[in-house]
Amino acid sequence: MKLSFEQSISLLDEFDHGTLCTAHPERGVDAVPVLYGFQAGCIGIPIDTVKPKSSPQLQRERNLELDPRATLLIEHWDRHDWSRLWWVRAELRWVPSADETTIGALGARLEQ
Repeated sequence: MKLSFEQSISLLDEFDHGTLCTAHPERGVDAVPVLYGFQAGCIGIPIDTVKPKSSPQLQRERNLELDPRATLLIEHWDRHDWSRLWWVRAELRWVPSADETTIGALGARLEQ
């Protein structure tokens, strides 16, 4: 089943987590699970401050500085009913600073 553009947008708006894929210059695709907020065609991906980090700048940020293209994949899996399977792939272009609308969308969806 192919989802329409409107269905895909609706699912991006309804869900809040997926897999972000960026391009590492040596090893290729770098995929990490992320939370996101979706508002007015923009996707904001927060960086948590709870877990310790090995570097002040995450690898995904370093990847995006070299190649601003990224993909966000969200999906639903039902092992008992394959007719309910779906996935949405959003092709993204990185903008290093978020606007207030996107930050507000993240805050409204993700209390932490």
